[in-house]
Amino acid sequence: MEANWRWMLVTAAAPVAWGSTYYVTRQFLPPDDPLWGAALRALPAGLLLLLVARRLPRGSWWWRSLVLGTLNVGAFFVLVYLASTALPSSVAATVMATSALALLLLAWPLLGQRPARRGLLGAGVGLLGVVLLVGAGGGVDPWGIAASAAAMLMSSTGYVLTARWASAEPLVAVTAWQLAAGGLLLVPVALLVDGGPPPLDAPALAGFAYVTLVATAVAFVAWFAGLRHLPAGSVGLVGLLNPVTGVLLGTLLAGERFGLQQALGTALVLGGVVLGQQARQRPAGQGRSAPTASRTRARTSAGSSSQSSIVSRSAAVPGRRTTAALRPRSAASARWAAREPAPNRNR
Repeated sequence: MEANWRWMLVTAAAPVAWGSTYYVTRQFLPPDDPLWGAALRALPAGLLLLLVARRLPRGSWWWRSLVLGTLNVGAFFVLVYLASTALPSSVAATVMATSALALLLLAWPLLGQRPARRGLLGAGVGLLGVVLLVGAGGGVDPWGIAASAAAMLMSSTGYVLTARWASAEPLVAVTAWQLAAGGLLLVPVALLVDGGPPPLDAPALAGFAYVTLVATAVAFVAWFAGLRHLPAGSVGLVGLLNPVTGVLLGTLLAGERFGLQQALGTALVLGGVVLGQQARQRPAGQGRSAPTASRTRARTSAGSSSQSSIVSRSAAVPGRRTTAALRPRSAASARWAAREPAPNRNR
């Protein structure tokens, strides 16, 4: 259990960093170049991790990297960039937090991880907090909501596929392949749609440095580490820290409103995370109920006691080997072992 909490703390670094990107994007990065914004975030992070991993994809991992790079990075970053420029920080981060429930549900058919009741309850409590946070955000751009929801669904699918495919591959290498593939897919599209990269001033350079190194390279390694060591549903619940970070930064640094409704929503989100982490997801097919398991243990215990009784009785009779009691007995030998006189056949 202690090891699980340790991995949860590692995983938590990702949603906290991602929650901060909404504020950084809105305040420092160019708002009219979402494709270049996504490419300049993903490709440098992927190349940096590739230098650390020193390993290229092999075999099926070439096409898997393209699929995961599109779901988790390419299309995802563009949609998040659009949502970040169209929505308040708290609302954009909150809509993304619904991935907690998406991961719980997707992990069942794709990973065989049946969601526990307490996990579903934790997701429900957390999502109730999400509703309060969204409802408190004031005017909302529907296109921004649509972009954020699409990003959430794509990334949830990509995360579960990563957990399914990447268990035997080095963690940093798998992360590097996805980021590099997603960045390489974005560059030609950005050139065709937006032309050359936008000019960057000092604040924009600092902003890109932060989202590339911290909110992308480090955050994705931490997130995929959590998916490797924890059930996907538990990782999704940790992701609820994303809106909490977005709300706090939006309030403290951008002057966004924070009242009783936001406070209650934040408390529910945190409560849902803690409640959901108490649950253990079990593999699909292990549906034996507690009474059935108890009856099985009782029968096993009774059988062991009976076997021990036979062995001890056999050992008390001179000239008999104890191991003989372990062999199947006929009806007559069983009665002899219980010291019951055999019937007189001559009567």
